[in-house]
Amino acid sequence: MSKTQPVLIAGQWRDADAVSTFEPNNPVTKQPTGETYPVSSQSEVEEAIRAAAAASEQLQQRDPEDVARFLEVFADRIEARRDEIVAMAQTESGLPASPRLDGIELPRTTDQIRQAAAAARSRAWAMPTIDTASGIRSMLAPLEGGVAVFGPNNFPLAFNSVAGGDFVAAIAAGCPVIGKANSSHPGTSRLLAEEALAAITDTGLPSATVQLIYRTDHEVGKRLVSHPLIGATGYTGSRHAGLTLKAAADQAGKPIYLELSSINPVYVLPGALSERGDAIAEDFSTSCLMGTGQFCTNPGIVVLVAGAETDAFIDAVSAHFRNAKVGTMLAAGVESGMADSVQTLTAAGAELLVGGTPGGGEGYSFANTLLKVSGQRFLAQPEALQTEAFGNESLLVVAADLDEAVELARHFEGNLTGSIYSDTKNSDEAAYDRIAPLLRRKVGRLLNDKMPTGVAVVGSMNHGGPFPATGHPGFTAVGIPASLRRFTMLQCFDNVRPNRLPPLLQDQNPTKVQRCVDGTWTEATIG
Repeated sequence: MSKTQPVLIAGQWRDADAVSTFEPNNPVTKQPTGETYPVSSQSEVEEAIRAAAAASEQLQQRDPEDVARFLEVFADRIEARRDEIVAMAQTESGLPASPRLDGIELPRTTDQIRQAAAAARSRAWAMPTIDTASGIRSMLAPLEGGVAVFGPNNFPLAFNSVAGGDFVAAIAAGCPVIGKANSSHPGTSRLLAEEALAAITDTGLPSATVQLIYRTDHEVGKRLVSHPLIGATGYTGSRHAGLTLKAAADQAGKPIYLELSSINPVYVLPGALSERGDAIAEDFSTSCLMGTGQFCTNPGIVVLVAGAETDAFIDAVSAHFRNAKVGTMLAAGVESGMADSVQTLTAAGAELLVGGTPGGGEGYSFANTLLKVSGQRFLAQPEALQTEAFGNESLLVVAADLDEAVELARHFEGNLTGSIYSDTKNSDEAAYDRIAPLLRRKVGRLLNDKMPTGVAVVGSMNHGGPFPATGHPGFTAVGIPASLRRFTMLQCFDNVRPNRLPPLLQDQNPTKVQRCVDGTWTEATIG
């Protein structure tokens, strides 16, 4: 066994106070990567929490420009080390270096870091509000304490616990981060944390602004999210583990923002099928099987209305699934989880059309899998038939008529996305007008004539939705500055002397931030 890798605590890489160790596997070879990582003790996690609390006090005294500079230097350092970071991420995840990691995910990561830097510098996310008559002024400000970030297995860079979306949102808001690496890519997290610490040194931020541990046992994890000195938690991962952490955080009154599961229903209306059924079948198959289906926005359910064109669509999709290459899954647990989910779906009445068995690809893999169920059966077993199969799988739900298709929308759980395909000649307008209002309330992002897999990192994006897609429908994990607001508190100042107010709330406005003054958004100075 190789030497156990160090943890990053309070600005120092050091040997861990480990209760045990683990070795990540290469998903393609199913063999250990050759590195060993620690499972941190309660005392080590406590030390990280206390160091983050001290850094939180120090950060509130720093100019936002310092935070912006740190993020920009961090992005530069990631790009300077991109070859090594991409190679490690490929080894640990099985995802292709090109174009996925080097051409898509790493640029997305550094782009969102730089977007967060711009938000930290502008402070527009703080939403300063001033009522001159009452003398009351308010703004959003960073939470007290550190933010714990739990990264997922499917985005080793863009959602990494020490470089991804939750991380940059917390840092830009002014909160230090304790990153809990995903066990599938601890080495990638370590390399990123090395560059984060170097950027901290370069820019002079508090040494505990970024810390990294790799794994804890369940009880220590629950203590982390519920600790009195923790400000909040950002979590992306399985529903079961997320709800366990949520219960602990809720009991302690601590905010926790969860991204849990989503099946992302897609409606294909009859006119669209008649007009371009083959093209939609190809688009859907590509979206569902891309990246071996390991996206939280993967189209996991397609709703159709029974008819000859629906039968032809099902035949076309089945052929695509049979002929497409079977990809590698991220870990053994993803492969076994897929098997369990498919078994649950078939036990609830879904008919297996294609696939359904492990293997067929290189390393951890599961055959491209397509299932079908009637709308009537779905309405009888909606919970079981909405089981998320995280991977290259989808369920086709065939409604007997439009009324049944509309009723299906009432029974969907909360999702990140929902899509509706309609024709260009407006024959589907009446159906759209019945379905869209129901589906709109079930999803964070509604799409038209587009598969949901892509998530643009832009300010208007909502990567959130009602439970169980997330733990709170009012927040997004992607989209700056909105994502920053998860890690803030509303601070109100009543009759506070002018010289004691934060700069954003003083009469002068040298930063030219938009402020709501007596109900009007303006950059103007008061008086």
